[in-house]
Amino acid sequence: MTTAQREARKETAMSDTTTATGNGNADAKSHFSKAVEEAKAGVQAMADGCHDKLSQTKGEWSSEAKVRSEDAKAKASAFADDAKVKAADLANQGKAKASQAIVGLSKIIDDNAGLIDEKAGAKYGDYARTASKSLAETATKLDEKSLDELGEEAKEFVRKSPVAAVGMAVAAGYLFARLFKSGK
Repeated sequence: MTTAQREARKETAMSDTTTATGNGNADAKSHFSKAVEEAKAGVQAMADGCHDKLSQTKGEWSSEAKVRSEDAKAKASAFADDAKVKAADLANQGKAKASQAIVGLSKIIDDNAGLIDEKAGAKYGDYARTASKSLAETATKLDEKSLDELGEEAKEFVRKSPVAAVGMAVAAGYLFARLFKSGK
């Protein structure tokens, strides 16, 4: 083979290689583009699946939250009802004890009215008897009235005499403070 033939073969091989490489590049670009498109489609499908799953989970969480919220409301309502019943019971017990205490104080004053007559005079003994009778009547009125009636009367008293109501509250607070302070 001559040098010219070798050169011709070489050029033919190179042109075939260039053609093959040129077609190879086009094929590679085509395969790469297809791969990129498939990857994009796969990512989009995954995103859609995640979005669907998230929407489904969000719906489940939302319905579970509603159920729990309704349960909590029902429990709170039951607790409030129980608290109202217990508070009313305690208030009635307190009213009964206050009435008993007033009756007891009335009896003590009445029992000591004779002693007051002897020590301070009949005039002061009569004051003590009047106070005793007034306390007994107050205890009877307290027993006869419901808590609602007593609450309305207290509101009316505060509306009519706010200064007296504040003064009584301060006096009661002072007495309770002294009672609890001496109890320690």
